[in-house]
Amino acid sequence: MRFDIVTIFPAMFDGPLSSSIIGRAREKGLLEINVHDLRKWTYDKHHVTDDYPYGGGAGMVMKVEPFASAVEELKTQNPGAKVALMTPGGKLFNQRMAQDFSSLPGLIILCGRYEGVDERVSGLFCDMEVSIGDYVLTGGEIPAMVMLDCVARLVPGVVGEEASIVHESHSDSLLEHPHYTRPAEFRDARVPEVLLNGDHKKIEAWRREEAIKKTASVRPDLLAKAVLTEKERVMAGDFMEKARRRDGDERA
Repeated sequence: MRFDIVTIFPAMFDGPLSSSIIGRAREKGLLEINVHDLRKWTYDKHHVTDDYPYGGGAGMVMKVEPFASAVEELKTQNPGAKVALMTPGGKLFNQRMAQDFSSLPGLIILCGRYEGVDERVSGLFCDMEVSIGDYVLTGGEIPAMVMLDCVARLVPGVVGEEASIVHESHSDSLLEHPHYTRPAEFRDARVPEVLLNGDHKKIEAWRREEAIKKTASVRPDLLAKAVLTEKERVMAGDFMEKARRRDGDERA
């Protein structure tokens, strides 16, 4: 899969894209990641990418022309690529979106800055606006890294043991079950006995229950999208009620 990232701070991506799973996948040719300096598509001698907002107000707005030229050129290189603008006002990024993106031939990611990006960039040249959360960062570079990392690891072959991504948090709208490794006991805290007995059917049942318990306690909003049996929904309701009581006791 090919990623093209357009930014005015390309050096921010040097470390994250050369390390760990992403770095190895690039070396193997499983991922093609190109980071482009938006200034390449400016045509004035100072390579200006922003200007004062029409109507007045604080801050600067990123110009439409450089982004337009960037998208048009990159689309000729990878016509099937979709274009995403990283912005706090975009659709909230989630695991299902990442799975959809991972099947694309390419993704062109535009990183905004300052007060925002001229609305015509989104209206004329983007397929979607994407946000990674309900907060504001200094620019779209870190959100772009987050989205790229999430999508890239779903590309076949990028994660060595592909079974490990099947049961990850959010893959089925549930948080992941707890994990343990050696030693079996540490400072009086023992690994649950069920994980030590070798009964894989019981282990899977325990992991499922723990995933539901954690989701109900920490992110109950996810349960509306989870596929649960009637028995599991009753279980989730019990866990949510216990969490509400616990939170009430802590506030008191």
